[in-house]
Amino acid sequence: MRIFPAVDILGGRCVQLVQGKRESATAFGDPLACATRWLELGADALHVVNLDGAFGSSGKNVELITDLIKTTGVEIELGGGIRSAEDAARWIKTGVTRIIISTLATKEPESIRNLAKEYGSDRIMAGVDAKGGQIAVHGWQVTAGDYLDWARRFEELGAGSLLYTNVDVEGLQQGVQFKPVKRLIDHVHIPVVVAGGVSARSDIAGLRNAGAFGAVLGSALYSGKITLKDALEESQ
Repeated sequence: MRIFPAVDILGGRCVQLVQGKRESATAFGDPLACATRWLELGADALHVVNLDGAFGSSGKNVELITDLIKTTGVEIELGGGIRSAEDAARWIKTGVTRIIISTLATKEPESIRNLAKEYGSDRIMAGVDAKGGQIAVHGWQVTAGDYLDWARRFEELGAGSLLYTNVDVEGLQQGVQFKPVKRLIDHVHIPVVVAGGVSARSDIAGLRNAGAFGAVLGSALYSGKITLKDALEESQ
């Protein structure tokens, strides 16, 4: 199972949020320095989110993130504020491994098919952000139907993988809720990366046993509740 340390960027700084709330941000310094730290500790992939983009300023942090992609040269999944096919294409052309589309995927589902045709399914990851079993969009403020139904539809449209984020536990460092994860993994036939609540070796073990392709480490990694070394060891 792959481990993806999170590098979430807000106002040019690497931050972690609680429940996606901007006002909860805790800053951890320069994003490239944070990324380099995780790579030096053994990571070989990163989960990068342009939070300014997610909050409506898609033009922010572009140079910084492009530099991070090119400087690190590792596998990177990137999301945040990709609201159009044009946004998606621009990011793909930076050399990022795959893009994560969430609100766009529910608003314009055919965009998945079109992007997959042009750039390949392996570069298109659909975001399944779930709150109470419903897919959550527009900064997790609006729900728009059963998360399993949407996941299956994203797969049928050509998404090469899914990012499942359980909004109910995201940022709380209280563990993963495995039932909805397992339901999703059993419901589709494409790789699923899981975010939200990953806080201990037992969470990594549980996700591995459930068949997850990968796990995103965010708040618990930055707070020291889980170490990258332990996560990498448990993922094998």
